[in-house]
Amino acid sequence: MIDVVMPQMGESIVEGTLTRWLKKPGDKVERDEPLFEISTDKVDTEIPSPAAGVLSEVLVQEGTTVAINSVVARIGENGAAAQPAPPAQAAAPAPPPAQAQPAPAAPAPPPPPAPTPTAAGPYPFNPAPPQAPAPEAPAAEELGPLSPLVRKMAREYNIDLAQVRGTGAGGRITKQDIEAYMSSQAARTYAAPPPPAAAPVASPQAAAARPVEAPPPAPLPLAESAKVRTEPMNIMRQKIAEHMVMSKRTSAHVTTVHRIDITKIAKLRDRLKKEFQERNGFSLTFLPFLTSATAEALRAFPIFNASIDGKNIVYYRDINIGIAVALDGGLIVPVIRNADEKNVAGLQRAIVDLATRARSRQLKPDEVQGGTFSITNFGSFGSIFATPVINQPQVAILGMGAVEKVPAVVEGDAIAIRSQAHLALTFDHRLIDGALADQFCQKVKSILENWSANVL
Repeated sequence: MIDVVMPQMGESIVEGTLTRWLKKPGDKVERDEPLFEISTDKVDTEIPSPAAGVLSEVLVQEGTTVAINSVVARIGENGAAAQPAPPAQAAAPAPPPAQAQPAPAAPAPPPPPAPTPTAAGPYPFNPAPPQAPAPEAPAAEELGPLSPLVRKMAREYNIDLAQVRGTGAGGRITKQDIEAYMSSQAARTYAAPPPPAAAPVASPQAAAARPVEAPPPAPLPLAESAKVRTEPMNIMRQKIAEHMVMSKRTSAHVTTVHRIDITKIAKLRDRLKKEFQERNGFSLTFLPFLTSATAEALRAFPIFNASIDGKNIVYYRDINIGIAVALDGGLIVPVIRNADEKNVAGLQRAIVDLATRARSRQLKPDEVQGGTFSITNFGSFGSIFATPVINQPQVAILGMGAVEKVPAVVEGDAIAIRSQAHLALTFDHRLIDGALADQFCQKVKSILENWSANVL
């Protein structure tokens, strides 16, 4: 038997939801044939079978969230007996009703003691009687089909789904419905604070003995409070926040910035972009040039293609470069494996493919893990330079700002229009010193400014 496990979809992902089985027990499966679908905070994807054979046993039902590396099924050899999926747990049978017994008459409660005036007022504090527990809310299964993300949000934020109005097909509750509900609850809590409790009437003697207290500050007028809107972070935003804070707490971040002149690449790109588009079906950007130059620099400076393990340095043989991709409300860093073995066209193809599938939540498990160095192209949004945060457990991240045409002094003290950009390298000062970081940047700069490799 071969165990099929829940894969890890990135360093920060600890669980996934099995949303659908694509095979049933007894079905034959081929190696790498899609076996089931999963959903995580960032990625929805199909998981391939790890081996050929027969799906002998299904251990996890659809809609169940399990930790990574949990066994979800087993694959046997052809002809192995198949076991069906475990049925949903049946409710325990109700115990037989007990014989009706006449209830003994409850003794009458003793009368409360007469109130005694105190210094705080004429009557002591009497707590309100405990309220009966609220009726149990209907289970999520009674509300119709729910996505794994909706179930997870409801569980984490303790939301009664019966109170949420669904706007999806057939009244289905969507992620947007959950966020709208939480926003409305937060706004209602802020805009309508409960009225203050009435103060007890004190005796004249107690009032005279008590010092005068300053009145509490008046609440904000409704017009002022209406300017504030509070809503919780979504799950992806929470995970990014945790990862960024952990990275800043782990590494000693230092950023060095170098200006580069990529006029040669800009002219080459302008000259080849039409032919490149016709040949490949996608446009040519500056990012694959930067990725190629970075991969070559990583071969020259292997300490940047490493990580720290306690007091040891772990050097990676493969150069797997992660490319930051902006998503709606977050980001993800899919990985180009063996980036040093690809030319510009191959790198551009990989970047387009990974970015497209990242935005449609179709990345595969091994495409979001195993990175040894990261690149971020903040210049695509107009930024000149930035100070990126290291993607743990890596020791550096390189970013490139917007490419701009600027007047510059060239050979012979002449003024010319040049295409320039800024490289920003953030490195872990626990392992890398400034001089070495600058040498790495100068290597990348030299390759880009003196580009000679074939593009097509």
